[in-house]
Amino acid sequence: MIQVSKEGPKFVIADVTITEANLSNSDQFKAELVSLLDQHKKIIILDLQELKYVDSAFLGALVSALKYAISLKLDIVLTGLRNDIRDLIKLIRLDKVFKIYNYAEEAQFAVNKF
Repeated sequence: MIQVSKEGPKFVIADVTITEANLSNSDQFKAELVSLLDQHKKIIILDLQELKYVDSAFLGALVSALKYAISLKLDIVLTGLRNDIRDLIKLIRLDKVFKIYNYAEEAQFAVNKF
């Protein structure tokens, strides 16, 4: 579900490999994301370009994982959002909580400036 594609000194780029993010896979997603944070102790750049659908359970898992990241003094950055998913995130104001970039490379550049 989450696959590491690149690792740098301050970040890990992780690709979400599912197309539908919903209640049936939200717990597994959260567990994998938390495990990534524990293993790498770096900012996670989450590439969501494969996602075509998300529901509230999945968004809740994402927010929960972000809270865990913040407790470790880390962050989760989102990239590759489809327009409809980006609009949903803006509608529920999660764009105020997550840093969002169009591409993983753009996020990588920004993270290296932190």
